[in-house]
Amino acid sequence: MQIKPHLNRYGLNSKPTDPVALAAFNQRVEEICAVYTAAPALQAQGVHTISSDEMTGIQALERVFPTLPTRPGLIERREFEYIRHGTQSLMANIEVATGQIVAPSIGDTRNEADFCAHIHQTIATDPLAGWIFVTDQLNTHKSEALVRLVADLCSISLDLGSKAQVGILKSMPARAAFLQDPSHRIRFVYTPKHSSWMNQIEIWLSILVRRLLKRASFTSKADLCKHILDFMAYFNQTMAKPFKWTFTGRQLAV
Repeated sequence: MQIKPHLNRYGLNSKPTDPVALAAFNQRVEEICAVYTAAPALQAQGVHTISSDEMTGIQALERVFPTLPTRPGLIERREFEYIRHGTQSLMANIEVATGQIVAPSIGDTRNEADFCAHIHQTIATDPLAGWIFVTDQLNTHKSEALVRLVADLCSISLDLGSKAQVGILKSMPARAAFLQDPSHRIRFVYTPKHSSWMNQIEIWLSILVRRLLKRASFTSKADLCKHILDFMAYFNQTMAKPFKWTFTGRQLAV
């Protein structure tokens, strides 16, 4: 094998060595794999399985001069200089059973209120259905606003308590436990820490980068948003299909 010392890439070693932590990690991985496996059957029963995440800091860069396309003997040539028009944050969902992109949100910020509004608008596409959201463990995915939204939409009349003081809202673990409750019509399943590869939307976000963002030039933030939304519509019409998820949760051979 040819050695290429000029190339490198980031990696992250698995950290859970404590038997209890490792067991919890494996249990969470197996749960997510089971959710993915069950998605088509749940879809037939009217339950949506959604993989959701954010892509922040998407730059609206405009090249000073147009890109020169490839031709015999010449590679594509992109202008080095560019104009910055600001950034946008994308919150995207993929329906696991169909591969369709559902109810995206694009805006200037990505905070607790933004994510809660994003989840609300997603559920509004089929308000009486069951919903399972696969997300990472970002604090905005375990927020007070999200707990109150789920309690309201599921008609849960429990006393939620108050943030940092008492009850379900007291702490992030307490809020996460409420949001993960399998008895709720709307619930969340969280990927383990440092395991973004378990979230299927990450696969689609890499497609977005390769197919659109990597080579594009945008004249404004509005132009960036339009291109992203147009690409999503094109993807849904021509390329969308379920990802073939073959990992079952068993430890991979080394």
